[in-house]
Amino acid sequence: MRKNQQGASYIGILLGIIALAFMLKIIVAVWPLYWDDRVINGQIVEQIKNSSAEITPLKFATEVDKRLEMNNIRDTKFEDIATVSTKDGLQVTKKYEVRKNFMLNIDLVLTFEKSFDQRSVESK
Repeated sequence: MRKNQQGASYIGILLGIIALAFMLKIIVAVWPLYWDDRVINGQIVEQIKNSSAEITPLKFATEVDKRLEMNNIRDTKFEDIATVSTKDGLQVTKKYEVRKNFMLNIDLVLTFEKSFDQRSVESK
């Protein structure tokens, strides 16, 4: 008796390639945004470590802007994404949203939020 052959059909392979291409497009669209956020977080932490407790919020924002410019993050201004307060020591609250066109009329919306405190950063 003959058994039916089993394996992947042409349609199955095509659907697998389409799914792989879709996932690759998502990764290519989202990866740079997460990388930029990682760089922004690192520069905020480094500036907090290098700053004295008496630094003004304006001076802090200016220094972080310079660091972001050096790291090739030119489309984001620190004043637009974060607030700095010196109420109970130096505190930075970063919150921003990025919209990226994905395909046709589909947009990806990513929200990034994080708080930094001088005491917690220096204790690490």
